[in-house]
Amino acid sequence: MPKSKRNRPVTLSKTKKKGREHKEAIVNSIKEAAEKYSSVYVFSFENMRNQKFKEFREQLKSSSRFFLGSNKVMQVSLGRSPADEVRPGLHKVSKLLRGDSGMCFTNLSKEEVERLFNQFEEYDFARTGSIATEKVDLKEGPLEQFTHEMEPFLRKQGMPVRLNKGVVELVSDFVVCEEGKPLSPEAARILRLLGIKMASFRLHLICRWTPDDFELYIDGPEDSDVECS
Repeated sequence: MPKSKRNRPVTLSKTKKKGREHKEAIVNSIKEAAEKYSSVYVFSFENMRNQKFKEFREQLKSSSRFFLGSNKVMQVSLGRSPADEVRPGLHKVSKLLRGDSGMCFTNLSKEEVERLFNQFEEYDFARTGSIATEKVDLKEGPLEQFTHEMEPFLRKQGMPVRLNKGVVELVSDFVVCEEGKPLSPEAARILRLLGIKMASFRLHLICRWTPDDFELYIDGPEDSDVECS
């Protein structure tokens, strides 16, 4: 009987090599982008939605290139000090790659980049642990938006429901979530069923670099000496 491929041992040296090669490829790609494009922007993001970001990136594919991933790898690629930066001033960009952030290398004008980023906002269903943006409560009575087949599932989510002549009925008022508090897994599922979207996927510009200029869109971190040029 042939041996299962899943049971074949993989030496750690191979996995480490692959990881190292992947990082080196990213470093080289970022260095090439720094030479190819006229400007680079650092941006932060909240409530990332991969598919929506992919669509945004595709929209700018002809003029721009995006990088997200390890901040440390991106910092090393740009250079962390004037001594090792790949182009003058890029060490300032490197210092602002913190938390949920990424880079956009582009040939678009400053006005166009600012317009695209400021206008970008996509609403989606909030996930477990997200902070509720409003209080949602359901009043006692029939829930006609739900079919009778859903009654057992709703009960599993903690909702006090029953079937009354084939109609799902809430036997008492029920609070799904409270504004400002984290969503439980059950609350997130109920909000999705109700069609209530509380998550806003947004991108925020942090800084802009060109060979002749450096601009901060926000205050730099307290422990950073980065200033506008």
